[in-house]
Amino acid sequence: MIFATFNLKPGVSVEEYEAWAKSTDLPTVNGLKSIESFRVFRATGLLGSEGKAPFEYIEVLDVADMDQFGADVATAAMGEIAAKFNDMVEVTFITTEELSA
Repeated sequence: MIFATFNLKPGVSVEEYEAWAKSTDLPTVNGLKSIESFRVFRATGLLGSEGKAPFEYIEVLDVADMDQFGADVATAAMGEIAAKFNDMVEVTFITTEELSA
């Protein structure tokens, strides 16, 4: 799994980002051979607190094949998606591995 936590850059509206995510980012990334599922979440707050969450959005990429993912994101089409995404957000990508009992 890869988690991306991010905030919108100044001047980027929620409406602009979310329209692009729904029309372009979500369907394109979910169409990659390497992706089991790709979801985007809007943070709504902190559990048990009135405080603001440190990130506005969280993406969850369930990657079925990391080698294929590398090939998928190296395409020109994904380069355009990544460039647009990076124009709109300040992001941190976190790679993970699941603990098993």
